[in-house]
Amino acid sequence: MHLTKMQGLGNDYLYIYGQTENPEELSIKLSDRHFGIGSDGIILILPSSKADFKMRIFNADGSEAKMCGNGIRCVGKYVYDKGYTDKKHLTVETLSGIRVLDLDASGKKVRAVTVDMGIAEAGEENSIVIDGSEIKYIPVSVGNPHAVIFTENAEQAPLTVTGPKIEKNERFPGGVNVEFAEVINENRIRMRVWERGSGVTMACGTGACATAAAAVKKGYCREDEEIEVLLDGGILKIKVLPDKTVMMTGPAETVCECEVEI
Repeated sequence: MHLTKMQGLGNDYLYIYGQTENPEELSIKLSDRHFGIGSDGIILILPSSKADFKMRIFNADGSEAKMCGNGIRCVGKYVYDKGYTDKKHLTVETLSGIRVLDLDASGKKVRAVTVDMGIAEAGEENSIVIDGSEIKYIPVSVGNPHAVIFTENAEQAPLTVTGPKIEKNERFPGGVNVEFAEVINENRIRMRVWERGSGVTMACGTGACATAAAAVKKGYCREDEEIEVLLDGGILKIKVLPDKTVMMTGPAETVCECEVEI
């Protein structure tokens, strides 16, 4: 089987063009960073009757994800760089709906991608008790669920302790992505993420969008202005439009091509 390893700000996936058997088991096997290739999961690129392409995302634990912002940017680079399309404006079908991509190409290679991530629905602030402590969060849906927690110091946030406990809490029957966000100013946020099904990752595109939407909801940042979200893997540029549509711009990189025996 031929695989392409790609990453967006360190959020790395193994990309397969076409359908494969047992993608859940394959993702668990290949994502292992000691006994496999190592990744946050696998992404299948498939034909679509509704869009230019379709993507299916499987996390490192084998669960299927609805959407991945960093992953979809790499899908755009994959299909353009490999000659499956010559479009720089294309659509991709996901379990969260159809997403629109604009490719920033230099020569025959894509360097960055802007994605229309759809509507980010930020709810009212809520709270949850973890280990006897009350934690306030903003629930946000960007086609997948997020709990955004604003903190004074994102670097010292209990990411690996509190993150999995919130992800698996009975309040979120299907699990939830957990973001710890520190507002630096109205145009910059530091964010770290515990991703549902993958754990700590270097970056999360939908998480960055959810965090920006939550910050606008709280009045920390302004809508229709570019917000830089600083992740462990780098910076994503997010804009929350007046109709709550979120635009995300960031890099996409190919790591390597490889063959594996299954």
